[in-house]
Amino acid sequence: MTSRARSSTRALTGAATTLGLSFGMLMTVGTSAEAATWPTASGSQAVTATIKLSGTKDYGMLRLYGSGDLGTGGQSEDQDPILDLAAGTVLKNVIIGAPAADGIHCEGSCTLQNVWWEDVGEDAATFRGSSSSNVYTVSGGGAKEASDKVFQFNGAGTLNVSDFAVQSFGKLVRSCGNCSTQYKRTINLNTIEATYKGGALVGINTNYGDSATLKNITIVGDSSKKIVPCQKYIGNNTGAEPPTNGSGPDGTYCRYASSDITYK
Repeated sequence: MTSRARSSTRALTGAATTLGLSFGMLMTVGTSAEAATWPTASGSQAVTATIKLSGTKDYGMLRLYGSGDLGTGGQSEDQDPILDLAAGTVLKNVIIGAPAADGIHCEGSCTLQNVWWEDVGEDAATFRGSSSSNVYTVSGGGAKEASDKVFQFNGAGTLNVSDFAVQSFGKLVRSCGNCSTQYKRTINLNTIEATYKGGALVGINTNYGDSATLKNITIVGDSSKKIVPCQKYIGNNTGAEPPTNGSGPDGTYCRYASSDITYK
């Protein structure tokens, strides 16, 4: 992947008074489809080395951005994250600014609540851990400007993403297609606002038994329906680029109906 220049900050829209509302609540009160309210940061903090977290951490809408070794803002693989979360960590109310390096790593089950990425770096968040009982939860928040993936699912278990807004992205969630250790992965997307440009909402590996369930999906500004809701692949553990294996609902791997997706 090639590096791309990034501005050190990006303007955010929306009123700070709505910060307590989830994306789903905003949609309920009658705002337009492209209505995810992007928060205003309470302040900014440069991060020069990965911050390791455990327990519960509420940043109060502070913006964290990479500097020094974390300040390249490119797409090169194996970058360090801004935040590294131990298994069981709950992270709340933080904005990952630009440069964003490799965003957030979860080393096991984790919860990301009201986390926003202004300009995604290598990935917004990477979910790791080898236990099939791992549960990774993304509740609220949003991400912009992901030239490749927003969420990289490398570990085992279940990833739940709800009340989330994504704008200008390659894939919202990708089950790792060529990790050296592969797992069966379960992905659930519920109440997602995806604003074009985008490639796919989710990519899964049928040969490892992955599944993706999509509900309450709103796709904005994609009149030609170029965003693929669910792309299937044949994954491998050799590092090779995985071939595609069809797309669309099949009841087994890609689980959704046409009524689960609304185009605005």
